[in-house]
Amino acid sequence: MNKKFFVLLIAVTLLFSFNLSGAELKAKQVAAEAVKKSSISDSISYIKKQIEGTTTASEKRAMYILLASLQEQMAYYEDAQKSYAAAASISAGAADGMSKKTNEQLVLDAVRCSLCCGDFNTANSYLNSSVRNSKNADVISYVKLYSQWSALTAANSTEDLQEPIEVLKAYLKVDSMKKIQPAILLTLWYVTGEVSYSKTITSDFPKSTEAAIVKGDVQLLPAPFWFFVPKSGVAEQGTGTFSSTEEPKTETKSEEKQTVAKKYTKWQLGLFKTENNAKLLCEEVKGKGFDASVTTETRASGTTYYIVTVKEDSKGNVSDRLRSAGYECYPVD
Repeated sequence: MNKKFFVLLIAVTLLFSFNLSGAELKAKQVAAEAVKKSSISDSISYIKKQIEGTTTASEKRAMYILLASLQEQMAYYEDAQKSYAAAASISAGAADGMSKKTNEQLVLDAVRCSLCCGDFNTANSYLNSSVRNSKNADVISYVKLYSQWSALTAANSTEDLQEPIEVLKAYLKVDSMKKIQPAILLTLWYVTGEVSYSKTITSDFPKSTEAAIVKGDVQLLPAPFWFFVPKSGVAEQGTGTFSSTEEPKTETKSEEKQTVAKKYTKWQLGLFKTENNAKLLCEEVKGKGFDASVTTETRASGTTYYIVTVKEDSKGNVSDRLRSAGYECYPVD
């Protein structure tokens, strides 16, 4: 082979290889590809690999946020905490088509994940960073709440609970904390077991997640921070609003009441603020043979949620099969 031609061939090959390896994917492209993976674990591995080869700050930051949200969803709280912190450490704007969270919000996400694995020391290190001097009122309200959550997590006895409980009670009277009152009330109810807090939640915030927890429609997972907290009372959940029965009219002369359990046609698996996370769960459930879909719901606050639901099928035992497959679910109609 002609020597010059051989050298040229090598140069062209190297150039072509460089273009292939140097072409970085955008975060929204990575998110779209992650949805196609067979499981959320595979999606996490894929995103990690893409982060390693990404040099554009805004895209890398967005990928870390995507990774953290999936890790948190899978209850990998320690990993999620690190990913949120990594995203917060990058000074860059939001990537096109991706989450527009501020770095302060990401620090709070890292705090929450730290508390979910009982690591109050790491949580405090984040809370004592520049986020404590934020000019954003919402951020400050969460800094205050999470500081008390951290104190509860650090408690070793019911005596240690008294100070954070009193602070939380005081927060119920502070106007700047009104936005997170449901979370404060839920904390007080869970730690003290006092029914007055659960009644306030269900009466004043009937459509909140906290109300669903109190009613028993949503179960607390075994990892969130309050499972590390000693309690001064027992917070008893309801049996669930979906367990009620109908009493249809009968044609018997004895007028005996017959109760018939309602037959549900759809089951909810998850509610997400991020569409990509909802799609990932939907595709994973579809892959296991369920008729899953994603719908949207916009609340009065203006926040849009993405809801993953599964339709009942001819076998009539979708809820049992979902739970056997590892998915918590509850009826929605």
